[in-house]
Amino acid sequence: MKTLAPARPAPAAATTDRPIASPSVRRRAWELGVDLTAVAPTGPGGRVTHADIESHAAASPPAPSPDAAPVPTAGYVERHDEERIPVIGLRRRIAIKMQEAKRRIPHYSYVEEIDVTEVEALRAQLNARWGEQRARLTLLPLLARAIVLAVREHPVVNARFDDEAGIVTRFGAVHLGVATQTPSGLMVPVVQHAEARDLWSMAAEVARLAEVARAGRATRGELTGSTITITSLGALGGIATTPVINHPEVAIVGVNRIVERPVMRAGAVMARQMMNLSSSFDHRVVDGIDAARFIQTVRGYLECPAMMFVP
Repeated sequence: MKTLAPARPAPAAATTDRPIASPSVRRRAWELGVDLTAVAPTGPGGRVTHADIESHAAASPPAPSPDAAPVPTAGYVERHDEERIPVIGLRRRIAIKMQEAKRRIPHYSYVEEIDVTEVEALRAQLNARWGEQRARLTLLPLLARAIVLAVREHPVVNARFDDEAGIVTRFGAVHLGVATQTPSGLMVPVVQHAEARDLWSMAAEVARLAEVARAGRATRGELTGSTITITSLGALGGIATTPVINHPEVAIVGVNRIVERPVMRAGAVMARQMMNLSSSFDHRVVDGIDAARFIQTVRGYLECPAMMFVP
């Protein structure tokens, strides 16, 4: 009798170590540095899902292998975010005014180096003597005084040009615009009749105008009527700037930062406090020679400040 050999079991289905996952899941795992073989699948048929990848990454951030390239720090990660900011309201009016000034006025700039050692020493003495009873002085009131005196000698720069009517109006009064940075943008409140103010009155009025401008409480009268403007970035003032004229004026005086530098004086090297004035002028009205003479006059007053108080 012939005996039958026991039936040989069917071969088991071939197994694989490759996890089941869609291309998008694999791409996400690669972005997060997740090893798919370490992820417990919860999808149908043992499929790894996006949720599995995210949960695994959150629970156990992958440690880079020794041979792997270093993961960039936050400062070197590509960014693709964008922010669209409508230029509206006051910010738009400022932009239009600046555009109009550059479009209509042929600007040119003149930069001069000023030795402010003596005027800074005077300012320190005045603050030491009067600082407790009066407002402490910055350089700005002293510069304003120098400009007031200089425009008496060079009235061409203290003017407004109506280019449509073809009329230049020169002013005896100095209504001094002071460019002021505010949360809404650059504004220019005006110190009316700067020629009639002493140093402390000037300082107090500049501080008051800056406060109301930054708080958004400045009136139309406080923001119009200037005949010449000062602009300054304070300690951030850089070496030189090219300020935009406050249309329809014809001149603007830009103040750069003060730095202590070695300077040759009387054949000797000594430390002096130096500052540049970077000023722009309307070439239709102010010739280059007039601009240079005006700034040189301002320079003379600042470098010999006692002359500002001689009757």
